[in-house]
Parts: sequence; structure tokens; C-alpha cells
Amino acid sequence: MVSTVNSKKSCLSLLRADIRAKAEWLYESASRRNRMKALFADGTFSMIMYRLMQASARMGLGPFAMLFNKLNSVIGRCVIGRNAEFGPGFVIIHSNGVVINTSVRGGNNVKIEHQVTIGAEKNESPVLGDDVFVGCGAKVLGGVRIGNRTKIGANAVVVDDVPGGATVVGIPARVVRGAGPS
Repeated sequence: MVSTVNSKKSCLSLLRADIRAKAEWLYESASRRNRMKALFADGTFSMIMYRLMQASARMGLGPFAMLFNKLNSVIGRCVIGRNAEFGPGFVIIHSNGVVINTSVRGGNNVKIEHQVTIGAEKNESPVLGDDVFVGCGAKVLGGVRIGNRTKIGANAVVVDDVPGGATVVGIPARVVRGAGPS
């Protein structure tokens, strides 16, 4: 369900994939011009701080990982735990108010809007598949598994597993649009 981030992937290659995905999301094209625009778009600072934090942690540079984490929190207004893992194509569309627990795992091409919380409950954290979109204000809580190609609507509260290919909305979240094979 989830592609594990390959520790051999360089920070730079992950950042390139993230910026490309953001350009495609925002401007429907990853042309050089659109990648430059995406580089300076809201949320990109938090994406960069997250990748630098992860790279520092992998290299055993704990103080730098903490520094990037704090910069993300203070300047980007985004809190991502130091052990959270996302694959290439991780996009924070707007960083304000995003909170992601340290033990969250996400696949490739995860896109997150503002005011999203992806958090632990009773020491269990969510696992997100590939090609997941989390709408603004949504909460994904506890040891839930979110399938591939899933859309979580704005302000939804997800406390149960979501099958691949589904769209969920509401409090608590319920499937409103087809679920296909995950």
C-alpha cells in the first residue's frame, strides 16, 4: 500500500520530485517556468524544511534536524514530526496549520492542504497510500490506513480505514464516491 522512502534517494532528488509534483498540481505542467513559480509558492518552504530535516536525521545530524524542524514550525507554521516519512511527490499546498505526527507514513504523491492534522491516537498513527489528497481542515487520526488514489474532503474527520479509490467526507468521514481496488 505504501511505498517506503528509499534511504538511498538523495534529498535533492526528493525535492525535485516534490517541486515537480507541486508545479503539476498548481499549474498543470512541470515546465521549467512552472517549477520556478512552484518553488516560491506558499507551502514550498515547509516542503524544503521537511526534506532537509529528513536528510539531516538520516546523516545523524540531529541538531540540524531539530533546527529545520523549528524553522518549519516558526516560519512555515507547519509542524511535521522528525520521523514522519513521505515518498517523492510530497506536496504541501498551503502550510499554515499543518500538523503531522512523527510516526506517520505516507506513500508517493501525497498532497496536503492547510489546517490538516494527521495524528496519532493511542500510540497508533495513520499510514497513507500513494496518490492521496487531504483537503483543508481534514483530520486523519489513529492507526487508520488510507488506500491509494484516495481523496479526503475538506474538514472530514477520518477515524476508520479508507479503501483505495474512495472519496470520503463528513464527521466521521464516510465514503461518498466509489472505492476501487487498492
